[in-house]
Amino acid sequence: MDVEAEIRDLKRRVGELEGSFGFLTQQVRTVHLDLLGFQKQTDGRFNKIEGRFDKVEAEVHGVKTEVVSLREELPSIVGDVMREVLRERRG
Repeated sequence: MDVEAEIRDLKRRVGELEGSFGFLTQQVRTVHLDLLGFQKQTDGRFNKIEGRFDKVEAEVHGVKTEVVSLREELPSIVGDVMREVLRERRG
């Protein structure tokens, strides 16, 4: 058995493994950077949507407040109008 040939074969195989490992390491780095970019983009889009949602929520709250106020004031408004109409019919 040729020890030097075996050592050369082992060196070749180790070199191939190191090359494969280097390639895979670069692929993982690339995917990691892509994921970080995607996360940043997604965070930005989410924050934009969240801002819009906050505006809509504030508008809904304002409308709800107005509806509650109208519900409370409507009987008085209708009563005032009816009294005015009855006064005009009498007079």
